[in-house]
Amino acid sequence: MTDETNPHAAVTLDMRGTSCPAPLLGAKRIVDDLRSGQVLLLYSDCPGTQADLFAWSRYTDNTIVRTERQADGSHAYYIRRGRAQHPTPNAVLDLRGVVCPGPVVEAKKLLGSMKPGETLKLVSNCPGVGDDIADWTRATGYRLLKTDEIGPGEFEFYIGKA
Repeated sequence: MTDETNPHAAVTLDMRGTSCPAPLLGAKRIVDDLRSGQVLLLYSDCPGTQADLFAWSRYTDNTIVRTERQADGSHAYYIRRGRAQHPTPNAVLDLRGVVCPGPVVEAKKLLGSMKPGETLKLVSNCPGVGDDIADWTRATGYRLLKTDEIGPGEFEFYIGKA
């Protein structure tokens, strides 16, 4: 399973200084030539790129794996060719709108009642949740199976109970 918190880019495309739709069109041209599972790292400072990419990914066989704000104000987008294979969750906890540490606290409660080998899908848009979940699962022995950014600042975490 690939490490979604630190994806490896096969190709990098720097579209800083261009306006929409150029970053999306450039990304599409390169992603179309990638093999399934390969990742493009796209840099863009156009404010519309994020919305364009997430809308495009919903209608194509591609996934925005992760976004990062850069020191210069631009964004880095990790775009994987192909849809992610997700573990089948035994329970879903949608905590969009709940601030940290709420998602971790609620996930801990629910995982406590689950059986070993079962999987929880946690959905959250708390700004610090990505680091919180990664640190918490490492400290507790739960397994962070997969993380997907499903929209700007919205994440799905698949957490396995050992």
